[in-house]
Amino acid sequence: MPDTKLDPKSVDETKPRGAEQARQEEASTAEAVPPPNVVESDPELTPEEVEQARRRYLLTRFWISARRYWGPSGDKLAWPCSIGLLILIGTNVGFQYGINIWNRALFDAIEQHNARTVYFLSVVFLPLVLGSVVLVTVQVSVRMMIQRRWRSWLTTAVIARWLANGRYYQLNLIGGDHKNPEARIAEDLRIATESPVDFIAGVIAAFLSASTFIVVLWTIGGALRLPIAGSIVTIPGFLVVTAVLYAAITSSSMAVIGRHFVRVSEAKNQAEAEFRYTLTHVRENGESIALLGGEEEERSDLDKTFAKVLRQWALLARQHMRTTLVSQGSSLFAPVVPVLLCAPKFLEGSMTLGEVMQAASAFAIVQSAFGWLVDNYPRLADWNASARRIASLMVSLDGLERAEQSDALGRIKHGEAQGDAILSLNDLSVSLNDGTAVVKETQVEIKPGERVLVAGESGTGKSTLVRAIAGLWPWGEGSVDFHADRQLFMLPQRPYIPSGTLRRAVAYPGAADGWTPETIKEALDKVGLGYLNDKIEEDAPWDQTLSGGEKQRLAFARLLLHNPDLIVLDEATSALDAKSQDKMMEMVIHELPKVTILSVAHRAELEAFHSRKITLERREGGAKLVSDIDLVQRKKKRNKLLRLLEDRRSASRSRSEQGAAPKHPN
Repeated sequence: MPDTKLDPKSVDETKPRGAEQARQEEASTAEAVPPPNVVESDPELTPEEVEQARRRYLLTRFWISARRYWGPSGDKLAWPCSIGLLILIGTNVGFQYGINIWNRALFDAIEQHNARTVYFLSVVFLPLVLGSVVLVTVQVSVRMMIQRRWRSWLTTAVIARWLANGRYYQLNLIGGDHKNPEARIAEDLRIATESPVDFIAGVIAAFLSASTFIVVLWTIGGALRLPIAGSIVTIPGFLVVTAVLYAAITSSSMAVIGRHFVRVSEAKNQAEAEFRYTLTHVRENGESIALLGGEEEERSDLDKTFAKVLRQWALLARQHMRTTLVSQGSSLFAPVVPVLLCAPKFLEGSMTLGEVMQAASAFAIVQSAFGWLVDNYPRLADWNASARRIASLMVSLDGLERAEQSDALGRIKHGEAQGDAILSLNDLSVSLNDGTAVVKETQVEIKPGERVLVAGESGTGKSTLVRAIAGLWPWGEGSVDFHADRQLFMLPQRPYIPSGTLRRAVAYPGAADGWTPETIKEALDKVGLGYLNDKIEEDAPWDQTLSGGEKQRLAFARLLLHNPDLIVLDEATSALDAKSQDKMMEMVIHELPKVTILSVAHRAELEAFHSRKITLERREGGAKLVSDIDLVQRKKKRNKLLRLLEDRRSASRSRSEQGAAPKHPN
């Protein structure tokens, strides 16, 4: 759990805070509507049918969010860019038709040995090609602009939901298909927004091309008369009929051969994500693995994960081989078929060479349009897999958001403390997301300046209670009330060290330039990290460089910079030795004399730095508060003992000095 500086006024707010708050709030409106209801599957369905229904729902869930890009809360350039792309596609098809007409005129001139026309058409060809190239270039630019802006808009919206109310943390506490959310947001969301734009642009271009050049084929080809069994059979628009049949055969072949493409591609993407996660896990825990000598075990786990990737790649390669068989065969036959069909008419003189070449060109364009599925089926499968993966994350976020709006499991409320209390826990019960109680009916009131120690055996829910106070653990009952206009600062057992300079790490979660270098160096000096003062501007992997004790000292330096009103320490000195722990606590009390402290710890030595001790005890049905005692008397006794020891030391030193003094003669 990272160090968190919270504004108590915004405990229940879901909008992100920070320098880019306005932009993030605008993006969060993309998800301002309530999440869609979960569709319960029919109990009479087979497992295969249930899985198919789930897949359909995931695609629907993706579009519920994605299509809002073109809605009132979407991008203001969404519709202008989309309409502009349609105009460019239509204009480009017009240039294709012009080149097709030019193709016919050129070969007719060649057949007629008309040199003047050939030279003229050679000059005309340049502006036709130049115009088509410019149109295609602009079309690609506009298409990629839509993809980039759509991805940016949807990514910002998903991240806003992911970060809101600590959901990025809560996802680790609940079940569901949302593993590796970072890969889903970075990679799957990219594919899920890029591919639909390509598909829609491709479908529209294919439709316009097919419509235009089918007319050309019908006009040029006319009817084909075949003598069969002593009679003449007339086939009107035979080139069109052939093109449609040819495309139907190739497309249906592709659909049959690649019917498992989507499932295999989705499994491959999942295996890749798990492999990336395993590698990241090893990197993030490199020190522990190295100290324990766990390289062989990690290697074994990586080998198993990578073997799964290779198996899925092998299955995907078979799918690619089958679809390539169809697409490659189709591309070889397509240019030859129209020429063979037109050859009888050309030989009998009813069709010119230019018309034959025009028909061949038009047939190839129509075939390409009809064969769009053949060429894009693998990408369509990848898009299906990626859209479902990002939709799975959305569904899990929906569940958390729905739980926030529902009282079915109970939600811990957050409000403002009344009276002179800075923090109060009112009948606070903390439970798991399945309703299992962890802490039951805790009633605590903490006043400004108090230093309260929460003790108890491991597993009694102390850290869970801390997370509930911070607002990261939502499930339970009762309320956590915090005094208005006060600041709360969390120090977890494992402090978060961001990437970048040491100065940024000390200032986190504030901006690195929020304090002068001298102020930061002074804070490092006070926590015993003065030897790092010369490196505060150094950009290094500090999370891997600093030891556990140094990280905890650095977290205390943050306290001095942020000067909060309430500090929550969750085993924040566990990596320090007893002497260093005492120095840190004495430093905090001396430098922040008015601060309120709530500590979770096992070390009995920490009692000396607190005025109260709250003890949790594990009970059936959840841990309960069993004692809340005042430690002031114990501190007084400790001070008396320290004074007695000091008096004895002084007397001993006095006797030693007298014994060492020179003796005077009588």
